[in-house]
Amino acid sequence: MRLISLKTFLVLAAVALTTGCATQKAPYDYSAFERNNPASIVVLPPVNTSPDIKASYSVLSQVTYPLAEAGYYVLPVAVVDETFKQNGLMNADEMHMAPPAKLRDIFGADAALYIEVSRYGSSYKVLTSEVTVEASGKLVDLRSGDLLWQGHALASTAENQKNSGGGLVGMLITAAINQIVNSLSDRSHEVAGIASHRLLTTNRHDGILSGPRSPLYKQNRLANR
Repeated sequence: MRLISLKTFLVLAAVALTTGCATQKAPYDYSAFERNNPASIVVLPPVNTSPDIKASYSVLSQVTYPLAEAGYYVLPVAVVDETFKQNGLMNADEMHMAPPAKLRDIFGADAALYIEVSRYGSSYKVLTSEVTVEASGKLVDLRSGDLLWQGHALASTAENQKNSGGGLVGMLITAAINQIVNSLSDRSHEVAGIASHRLLTTNRHDGILSGPRSPLYKQNRLANR
């Protein structure tokens, strides 16, 4: 039996260690989040870069629940939207450009949530038809201007679709049926709810931290790292 040299062993051990470390996620930096410790959040209407004009308000209507579930007081989104318009800011792009200090003066919230919807709606790709919603968000402290957290989430009906057999013809028929169902029903809104929950849940490696109204306040902060 041939024995390997000490040098070769050390090289192989280093490679194995590097490979193992590469599969582990780096700890998320929550230092600014913990330092500012927000209790109330104002959600700005999302900026929509997808082709579907319904995307912004579909996502906006579904973000209050996961944030409240996380333990934060969330200003009513309809009131926030109307307040912006009364102040001459008529679209999400203009609203997102408002200075944090100004938002603090108007709404009195500790932090603001900025969301961008990059994908929303159904797509037909010959053999598949799916509804996808993709969004990113960032939480900014309105008192200090610090970036507290940022994240990204995606949800799609393709996650639960399986090839039911029938060959190429069967796949074409299934895709066509799914496209019709997706177009006639409001599945995009349903999928937007899943994406919103994934984006704003505390139950993930890089999720937002629990707020002061949550029974898990300060208990899950180490778990999220």
